[in-house]
Amino acid sequence: MRSILTRWGTHLAVCLFVLPISVSAAGLADVVGEGQIRFLKTKPDPNSYTYESKVTILETSLDSGLVQIQTCHKKLDPIRKVVILFNKDRIRDIQVRTMDGIAMAEVRDNRVTLSEVQKGGSICIDLQSKALDSLGNGLYQLNAGPLMRRLFDGYLPMTANMKFSWPDKLLAVQETKPASQDGVDIKSANDGLEMDLVFAGKMTAQILLKRSD
Repeated sequence: MRSILTRWGTHLAVCLFVLPISVSAAGLADVVGEGQIRFLKTKPDPNSYTYESKVTILETSLDSGLVQIQTCHKKLDPIRKVVILFNKDRIRDIQVRTMDGIAMAEVRDNRVTLSEVQKGGSICIDLQSKALDSLGNGLYQLNAGPLMRRLFDGYLPMTANMKFSWPDKLLAVQETKPASQDGVDIKSANDGLEMDLVFAGKMTAQILLKRSD
């Protein structure tokens, strides 16, 4: 059994373990070791795993810390069984929205178990989480990560698209880590932020927000 670990609290973590027979030569060329991360200009294998998420912050979230989250795991590697685990202390109301190329998805407590995943399969899961941390003085922080696609003791390339939305002019982006660079494309607006990443390794993104006066 392989597992995807997802923790939405102050952190979102996704760890996808893949089978070596499903990895292309292009992907293997960009494997990095433990403690390393490499941002890539382009995705070496366009058919490899992609992670997507959308976080919706409401005005009430600033007091409660509770946000709405939609996640999708796309272009999955073929595997008999995989378990997606969520932080049981932060998560509520896990629901499978859609799935394709997966025989069964069972939701139980803080986990979603997938059976007989076909190559290229996908699943989208909705949930709520107390994921917005107040730092005081009108500052808030969201951490997304670590995100990774693991192969034995190394990490394969993957892409992640993360969208964060809030009511117009409620929040202003103060800082993001990583910053814009090759492999990191960031678009910011009055009502949200979008990050597109191509990387190999264990990646954590941090977003510092300030409530608008």
